[in-house]
Amino acid sequence: MQAAPVRAHALPSVTTALRAVESLLLSSGQRTARRNAWTAVLEDRRRAKDRVEAEYVLDAVADHRS
Repeated sequence: MQAAPVRAHALPSVTTALRAVESLLLSSGQRTARRNAWTAVLEDRRRAKDRVEAEYVLDAVADHRS
């Protein structure tokens, strides 16, 4: 019984495949706008997390002073 042949190259990741499809379907400006929008979403999520953490700290300080 022989071993299965080894592939010389790795299969593309899902991200790579999606970017390839994106480049076929969207113009350069649309790709840039989509990526900028996603970056803004991630930044909004980070700020929301920071707000929750700050609120937690402020509540803890307020409870400690009472």
